[in-house]
Amino acid sequence: MAAASVIAPVAVKEKTPVPPIDRKEVCPFLLRVFTNTGRPYHISEFSRGNLPPNQVSIYTWMDATLKELAGLIKQMNPDARRKGTFIDFYVVFPQVLQGKYVQRHWQYLCG
Repeated sequence: MAAASVIAPVAVKEKTPVPPIDRKEVCPFLLRVFTNTGRPYHISEFSRGNLPPNQVSIYTWMDATLKELAGLIKQMNPDARRKGTFIDFYVVFPQVLQGKYVQRHWQYLCG
């Protein structure tokens, strides 16, 4: 006896467009950026209240692109301006229940 398969239509939920942020009215937030040449920081360098050196403070908005952030990093870091430079973006955040930090590779841009 053959098994019957049923295909049910699935409603695809469209994303609601996010309205653009009015940068004259909305206050920016502080983004702490840690720059390094040659390799990304190891996650252990963020543990126990320690932070890596070479911190750059960037005030930006939630709708900022990585290209925009890379441009700001290049303004503040001469090494990032060299031709052929790759800028890797990692997100580092605490996992409160485990008591440790987690690092996720986000994306890289070629400068």
